[in-house]
Amino acid sequence: MGNWNREELKKALQLYAVTDRHWLNGRRLADDVERALRGGATFIQLREKDDMKLEHDAFLKEAAEIKALCRRYKVPFVIDDDVQLALEIGADGVHVGQSDMETGLVRSRLGKDRIIGVSTQTVEEALLAESRGADYLGVGAVFPTGSKADASEVSMDALCAICRAVSIPVVAIGGIKEENVMELAGSGIVGISVISAIFSKEDVEGAARALKNRTIRMLGLSED
Repeated sequence: MGNWNREELKKALQLYAVTDRHWLNGRRLADDVERALRGGATFIQLREKDDMKLEHDAFLKEAAEIKALCRRYKVPFVIDDDVQLALEIGADGVHVGQSDMETGLVRSRLGKDRIIGVSTQTVEEALLAESRGADYLGVGAVFPTGSKADASEVSMDALCAICRAVSIPVVAIGGIKEENVMELAGSGIVGISVISAIFSKEDVEGAARALKNRTIRMLGLSED
């Protein structure tokens, strides 16, 4: 996993922020990412939605800027879905869903030193992803969400079962916000992945800070 060993990756997954430019309202995405990092985001995924996609060269420039921010704040930086882009810009890895490139093929293209995350909803999917080279799993949606129209919900029992079944870290995804994050306590997750709970807020830095503090409590940890 390159710059992160298993324990470092586990800690880096505490507050996993996924970008979405729908809420920029004239702000620059890189600036909002830095606000999230200042607030305590520990992992950044650059995610492009088709209806907001930039031209390739503009996206490369933006991705390079966000990558540099992540290096400065010493947090992992991954690309959603696009293995070729991750290679092109030297990202730390990629996150793929069940309908994207198969995990084993992603690993063969990225090599052993890059991070691969996989979205799963069942124990069977989780075990397969782990066996094919995934470094962490995103499991959900654990709550109703508007960020992904095709996301179906995963029960607390299913989340706990996945966490028990695999040896790689698991983050919960989908509909998580400051008000409900404590409901995930005891599930076995190492952190949460959020989009709107950070990037839809006017005060991105403050939202990230409040969510990080609540997540630390949910995990039963203390701040360093």
